[in-house]
Amino acid sequence: MSTMNISLPETLKTFVDEQVSQRGYATSSEYVRELIRKDQDRLQLRGLLLAGASTAPTAPADAAYFEGLRNRVRESAKAGPQK
Repeated sequence: MSTMNISLPETLKTFVDEQVSQRGYATSSEYVRELIRKDQDRLQLRGLLLAGASTAPTAPADAAYFEGLRNRVRESAKAGPQK
């Protein structure tokens, strides 16, 4: 694992220390790693949403669409685990 040093104003350092203490992180590094992972997830989700928004619409997501999804799940559950 590589190391990165950052400088923070006292107010941000105090905030980080409080978050570490209140939220059960072992170290401030653990807290920062979690923030970075969440940001990566957010960026990935944003990319997926933008990709979806740029595609042509297909069938409407109405009550019939969701009922079809529920039926597929029920049938899959009846079939049992796939090998």
